[in-house]
Amino acid sequence: MSDFHHRQSAHCESGVVANMLTHHGLAMSEPMAFGLSASLTFAYMPIIKLAGMPLIAYRMLPGNIIRGVEKRVGLRWERTRFSDPAEAERALDAALDAGRAVGLQTCVYWLPYFPEQMRFHFNAHNLVVYGRDGDDYLVSDPLFETTVRCDRASMQRARFAKGDMEPKGLMYYPTGTPGQVDYAAEIPKAIRWNAKTMQAPVPIAGIKGIRFLGRNIVKLSREANRDTYLPLYLGHIVRMQEEIGTGGAGFRFIYASFLQEASRLLDRPDWAEAARDLTAAGDEWRRFALRASKMCRGRAQMDVQELDAILNDIADRELAVWKRLRAA
Repeated sequence: MSDFHHRQSAHCESGVVANMLTHHGLAMSEPMAFGLSASLTFAYMPIIKLAGMPLIAYRMLPGNIIRGVEKRVGLRWERTRFSDPAEAERALDAALDAGRAVGLQTCVYWLPYFPEQMRFHFNAHNLVVYGRDGDDYLVSDPLFETTVRCDRASMQRARFAKGDMEPKGLMYYPTGTPGQVDYAAEIPKAIRWNAKTMQAPVPIAGIKGIRFLGRNIVKLSREANRDTYLPLYLGHIVRMQEEIGTGGAGFRFIYASFLQEASRLLDRPDWAEAARDLTAAGDEWRRFALRASKMCRGRAQMDVQELDAILNDIADRELAVWKRLRAA
C-alpha cells in the first residue's frame, strides 16, 4: 500500500495533480498546479450540450491541468486508456500491488461515497487510488476532508461510464519528477499564456465570451418561450458556475491564490495586486449567481439588464487584470 498523503482541495484535477507530485517528491500546492497549467478561462459552447443546455466552462477542458503541469515542470505522465474494463481493473490492481498510487478519471454518479444529492452524470472527476483492502479501493478524493473507500464494482462503473467525456478507464501517474522547477522562467510563461487565451479574439471565449453570455440572456428574454425557458437557462448557468467542479468564482479564487504564491516566491508585489483584483471579480461572479438564482426561482423580479450589467462589470474587471499581467 502506498503511503499517500491526502490533502483536501478546491478542485479535483488540480488537487490530484498537486497531491501526486508532492507524493513523488516535488512539493506543490493546488494553486501552483492550476496556475502553471494556465487553466483559467471562460467559454460558452452552444454546440456541446449538458442536460440539453449549452456547456459553460470556467476553466480549460479536463486534462489541461495534467498536460499543462507536465509541460511547465518537465515531467512525464504515464497515461493509459482501456477498451476492456477487465484489463483496466487488472492494470489498476497491478499498480497498487506494486505500491504505486494512481490517478483515475471517473464519473461522479457511480461513486458511492458521494452523498446522493451530490451525484450527477459528470465523467471528468479525478481522484487517486492509493491502495486496496479486500474488494474495497482506498481513495484519496481531493474534494473530501478524509480518505474514503469505493467498492470494486462501483469503481468499475465509474471508470467506464458512457456519455460526454467518457473516462475509458483512464489511469495515470508521473514516471519521474525533477528535483526542482525553474519558477522564475515558467511562472511568467504560464501567466502570459493565460492572459493571451483570456483576451483571445473569439466571441464565445475569454473576456468576449463573458460579454456574449450577457447578451444571450437579454436575447432569450425576447423569445416567445421566455417565461418557461429563461428560468431554466438561468438555473443551468448557476449550476454550471457553482456546482460543476469548482465554479466560476472558485476558479478565480484559485488563480488569485496562485498569483499570491508566485508574488511571494519571485518578489512580485504587482502580482499580489492583480490577485486582489481577480478575487474581487470572483466576488462579482458569486453576486451574479445569487441574483440569477433568485430570479429563476421567482424570488426576485426577472431583470436581464441587471444580469447583463453584472457580467459586463466582471468582464471589465478581468480584462484589466489580464492586461496588467500581460504588460508586466
